[in-house]
Amino acid sequence: MRAYYFSECPYPDVWPRSDHEYIRGTLPNTYCDPRVAADLINYRLDEWLLADEIGMDIMINEHRSSATCITASCMPPGAMLAKMTQKARILLLGPTIGMRRDPVGIAEELAYIDVVSRGRLEFGLLKGYPAEVAPSNMNPASLAGRYVEARDLILKALTYRDGPFNWEGEHFHYRQVNIWPRPYQDPHPPVWVTCFSPFSAVEVANQGYVCAASVDANLALAIFNTYRRRCAELGRPNPNQDRFAYMALIGLGNTEEEGLERLGKVRGWTWSSGITPPQLMNPPGAMPIPGAVAAMKKYPDRSNWATRATGLDGSVYNPSADAPKHLISSGMGFGGTPDQVFEQIKACYTYLGGFGHLNAMMHGGDLSHEDTTDSMRLFAREVLPRLKELVPPEPVDFRAQIEAARV
Repeated sequence: MRAYYFSECPYPDVWPRSDHEYIRGTLPNTYCDPRVAADLINYRLDEWLLADEIGMDIMINEHRSSATCITASCMPPGAMLAKMTQKARILLLGPTIGMRRDPVGIAEELAYIDVVSRGRLEFGLLKGYPAEVAPSNMNPASLAGRYVEARDLILKALTYRDGPFNWEGEHFHYRQVNIWPRPYQDPHPPVWVTCFSPFSAVEVANQGYVCAASVDANLALAIFNTYRRRCAELGRPNPNQDRFAYMALIGLGNTEEEGLERLGKVRGWTWSSGITPPQLMNPPGAMPIPGAVAAMKKYPDRSNWATRATGLDGSVYNPSADAPKHLISSGMGFGGTPDQVFEQIKACYTYLGGFGHLNAMMHGGDLSHEDTTDSMRLFAREVLPRLKELVPPEPVDFRAQIEAARV
């Protein structure tokens, strides 16, 4: 198993003190002190450098118009870290290609980062968060089509080797595509896609990309098994562990109390992510109909899991307000001493049928830089070596199930 250190680079100072109702999309940037932002951004860069030093990999994402994430583009930090690190895989999960206007430019920047890092890049091809449709000035009804076309164009630009090609699509038009340099990895760096529903896992399995699920083991199991079942339907072997990634909030300490306290601060992300104007949360046409229906049924008040979650034992709790230890019951978070965190991750790993990548959100909310780096060092020294030795559980034989159903 590989472990990627992750922070959304939040700006938490305005969360409790703002007199503005929302912190995503419409919060005026007068609330942002550039000196504070400079400190926060440089702390996160230092933590990513530490990840490289202690044997972890690196994950970076992007969001716009939000005090939950002040990394508006994952490309600049990705380029910096490509030069400044030595060993870590650099996962850019963005870029949000459904919200971008220049897919060829994205392909060029990805190839540049891959070359500078000498082949350590991994990247996501993401549609984008619905609340960013408005700040990106996109038509939500055409978002899905733009995303698919941008994906295909980016991958062709990264892999085409025989001189310029022309692209005349519905959303993008280029007379000459011929990126320089081409990627260091051949044919291109590994591709990831985030999945928030079993519905989306089908297409990810069709393409064979890495399927990344987040902070809810019940949902992740449905997503992973949909991916596995789709591979069986296509006549493929059971997918390897490296096709699956799971993101969780993590806090380690020298005592259980210290680890849970750190986890409690990281989980500020679960609260802040939902403080979004409702008119921006699900613009008409942005989500596929099955996904929109499922979201409205599950979260009729807000299409976000910040208000309640279901544990593996069936218990229901509020991950934003209840004690941090409740995060553990659903696999949303892992916290405590290194031994406790290892056992928690191991139990989740077994429940999910295994996964090859752990996206470890070890900073969030107002957790200090000092506490974050201490938690990271404990994880890398006392947990990660044992995670690398985990034996994958016996996979479910979906091919046999499909054959039995036919009979």
